[in-house]
Amino acid sequence: MKKFILIVLFVSLSVLSGFLVNKLLNGKTIITDKNNISDNTDSNSNDNNDNTSNNNDISENNNNSSNQNNNQPNNNHLISNKEKASKILANMSLDEKVGQMFFVRCRKNTALEDLQLYKVGGFILFDDNVKNETKDSLSTTLKSYQDNSKIKLLIGIDEEGGIVNRLSRYTTFRGVPFYSPQDLYNEGGNPLIISDTKEKATLLKSLGINVNLAPVCDVSTNSYDYIYPRAFGKNAIETSKYIKTVVTTMKENNIGSTLKHFPGYGNNLDTHTGISIDERSYEIFKTSDFLPFEAGIKAGADSILVSHNIVKSMDENLPASLSSNVHNIIRNELNYDKVIMTDDLQMDAIKEYIGDYNSAVLAINAGNDLLIASDFDVQIPVVLQAIQNGEINEERINESVLRVLLWKIDLGLL
Repeated sequence: MKKFILIVLFVSLSVLSGFLVNKLLNGKTIITDKNNISDNTDSNSNDNNDNTSNNNDISENNNNSSNQNNNQPNNNHLISNKEKASKILANMSLDEKVGQMFFVRCRKNTALEDLQLYKVGGFILFDDNVKNETKDSLSTTLKSYQDNSKIKLLIGIDEEGGIVNRLSRYTTFRGVPFYSPQDLYNEGGNPLIISDTKEKATLLKSLGINVNLAPVCDVSTNSYDYIYPRAFGKNAIETSKYIKTVVTTMKENNIGSTLKHFPGYGNNLDTHTGISIDERSYEIFKTSDFLPFEAGIKAGADSILVSHNIVKSMDENLPASLSSNVHNIIRNELNYDKVIMTDDLQMDAIKEYIGDYNSAVLAINAGNDLLIASDFDVQIPVVLQAIQNGEINEERINESVLRVLLWKIDLGLL
C-alpha cells in the first residue's frame, strides 16, 4: 500500500514538474513574444508617427482651407444680401432703376431737386461742393441728401492724394493736403500708406462720404507720362503690392474703393482733353497693366472705373468705356462680378468720338453698371426712351442695378 502511494506521488510530481517546465517555457515564449510585440509596437509607433505627421499635414491643410475660406465671401451672407437686393429691385420702378445707374456730379444748387426728378444712385463731390464749407455744414448737407433719397446714395469723391485732393486741399478739412502715393511711400513705406488710407477713410466717413474714387492702378514709371504724378510710379509688381495694401485697408475701414483707370493709361494722353489711342500689344497688358487690377480684385475692390482710351489690341474702334470687348475681359478674364463704371461721359474724348450718338446708351450696352455723368438730366431721359423702344434690354438694366444695390448693402447703406 505504501509502495502504491509512493508510485502515485512520484507520478503526480512528474506531471506537476512537466507542467511547471512547460509554464516556464511558455513564459519565456510569451516574454519573447512580448519583445517581438514591443518591436512591432515601435515599428507601429513609427507608422503612427508617420500617420500623425500625415494628420498634421491634413490639419495644416484644413487650417489652410479654413484660411482660404476666410478669404472667400460668406455664402450665406452673400445669399442673404442678394435676396435683399433682389427684393428691393423687384419693387423699383423703371425710373428708379435707371436713376440708380447714374453716379453724377453733385449740382449744389439743385441737388435736392435732382434727387426727386432723376432718382440718381449717387453724387460725386467736386470743389464747388466743399469749398467754403465746414465739416459740420458739409456733413449736414450730405445727410440731407441721404434723408431725401428713397434709396440711400453712394456719395463719392476723388481723394487720391497729391495733385488730386478734392477735400484736403482746403484747410477746413485737413491742415495739409494728403500726400501723393509716391511721396507717402518714399517717406514712410508701407506703414505710412496704411495709416494714410485709414485717415482718409475716417475723415470721409465722418462727413458722410462713403466712396473714395481711388486707388490709381495705372503702371507708370516715366515722369513725362500724363498719369505719372497720380500713379505709384513703380513697376507692375510693386504697384500691385501697393494696390493690395490700399484696397485691403479701405475694405477693413468700410470705405468704398474704385480701381482706375482700366485697362491702364501707360504713357497715353489725357482723355479729359481729347481721344487717346493706345497701340500697345495685348501681351503687355496681360503681363503688366492688368496686374494691379488683379491684385485689387483679389483684395476685394468694390468697383472698377474704365477709361476712354481706345486700346487697339482690345477694340480698334471704340473707347474702352464703350467697348463690350473690354468689359468682357473684366468679367471673363479677370473674373470680376462687381460694379464697373465709366469715367465721366462728359470728357472731351467721348464728346469728340461719338458725335450724335448717346454715350449713356452705348455705355450701358457695353456693360457698365454705373455711369459718371455731369449731363445726367439729358442722359437719363434718353436711356428711358432707349428702353421703351428696345434699344436697351431691361434685363441689362436689372443686372447692373442689382450690382449697385449689393454694393450699397455691403457699405451698410441699405
